[in-house]
Amino acid sequence: METLTRRIFLAAGGATAAAALTQVQRPQRAIAQTDELNLYSARHYNTDDELYAGFTRQTGIRVNLIEGDADALLERVLNEGQNSPADVYMTVDAGRLWRAQEAGILSPVSSPTLEANIPENVRHPDGLWFGFSKRARVIMYNKDRVNPADLSTYEDLADPKWRGRILVRTSTNIYNQSWIASILEANGRAATEEWARAFAANFARPPEGNDTAQIEAAAAGLGDIAIANTYYLARLGASEDPARRAIYDQMGVFFPNQDGRGTHVNISGAGVLRTAPNRAAAIAFLEYLSGRMAQAFFAQGNYEYPVLRGTAIDPLLADFGNFKEDSINVEVLGRRSAEAVQIADRAGWR
Repeated sequence: METLTRRIFLAAGGATAAAALTQVQRPQRAIAQTDELNLYSARHYNTDDELYAGFTRQTGIRVNLIEGDADALLERVLNEGQNSPADVYMTVDAGRLWRAQEAGILSPVSSPTLEANIPENVRHPDGLWFGFSKRARVIMYNKDRVNPADLSTYEDLADPKWRGRILVRTSTNIYNQSWIASILEANGRAATEEWARAFAANFARPPEGNDTAQIEAAAAGLGDIAIANTYYLARLGASEDPARRAIYDQMGVFFPNQDGRGTHVNISGAGVLRTAPNRAAAIAFLEYLSGRMAQAFFAQGNYEYPVLRGTAIDPLLADFGNFKEDSINVEVLGRRSAEAVQIADRAGWR
């Protein structure tokens, strides 16, 4: 059952907030307002609240936020049809943005600001969506059990030397589907099929839990290396809990494929709805997200990598080191995701 949360960020009083919330809830055709924006977001980070409040302070435009699971929000937009009040759809992972693109709910945006601020490889070629933050999917290793000199590429994780040593979440997870899709794009179907079978044979345990669970298990010695997004480890490093800090201290970060295509990078991004009643406000919001202030917030608020060149990253991320990233357009990750799922299934990676 879908879970949706409604919140409103504005520089006005409670009565105005109640009126705005009522308007979002009514199942009637949305009426365009120049002073508000209806955001459907699958990002579930409380730190984003200040990001939206900053947009309101800068523009005077209220942000009416509806949070939920990405698939549930997509289904909601489709069910609402022409009467949808949604202006912007925001989610994590290019694979989910691709699903929205394929469902036909997004409208192309042409903006010199967005095109100047956001590199080509992290935005849709036709402007259907734009990436606003990046996350690298890396190899994390137990410092007591792995010599980083033995690490090299994602492909090398299929080597028998890693038998019983790898921790990773299930292939039903969108992060892994996009990661497999990137390997598929780089190496082709036959090689990726072979890699996936050998990779799955090296698991320390059947996949379970989220990225944090893989890191915790590796630190506890249940396996030696974990596949995870960088911000999960950074969160542990920022914790005031000594136990979580100890996990952070136990784990090292290795960026694979530095002598080749680079480390796999995915995005968090957003697009303007085809039926957006507040299109001008929606475009202004996307442009704001690509700007210096918002980009600094992405970098500091959730330990993500900014897309705007020259934006400083959080010191915890900086401690992981610099790296070369895979430069393929992330739209490919969604386009090849169905193939990626089939390959994982045939490999026995559930």
